[in-house]
Amino acid sequence: MMELIVVTGGVRSGKSRWAQDEALARGGEEVTVIATAEAVDDEMRDRIEAHRRNRPAGWHTLEAPERAGEAILAAATDTVVLDCVTVLTGMAIGRAGAKREADALDAMAAEIDGILEARAARGGVLIVVTNEVGWSVHPPTALGRWYQDGLGIANQRLAAGADQVVLMVSGLETRLK
Repeated sequence: MMELIVVTGGVRSGKSRWAQDEALARGGEEVTVIATAEAVDDEMRDRIEAHRRNRPAGWHTLEAPERAGEAILAAATDTVVLDCVTVLTGMAIGRAGAKREADALDAMAAEIDGILEARAARGGVLIVVTNEVGWSVHPPTALGRWYQDGLGIANQRLAAGADQVVLMVSGLETRLK
């Protein structure tokens, strides 16, 4: 079973930087990054490129906007960074075309199930990046509220089974577990 480290916090709180530093300390150049974002517009393309520039050049990257568990199993290294659950679960809702809360929650849960199953099936360390979206504004739409609730549930599931949980606030870490 992989050691599971969950790093969470708000937007631009330092989560990805922390995850990369931890992965570098554990795996050196032997790290696989599972990137969940898709370049759906210019702004997202710029964000993805910034993340790429900030990673060591020798690290492996697997693009997995869906079925992240399969990417974890396919990773060629023992140190794996999944960045990030927030985007992954949002994409899952979109692909599902959720019209009801249960559909949205099921789509998100399926991705988390895949991550946890992959974690149980192999060795190494898995560093998972996610956001705390419940500290933000209250979403004005039902879909936004379903997403916020579903990500909170997903984060609880990941944290419950994690070996370590780190909360990032303003670039500073607080170890929760």
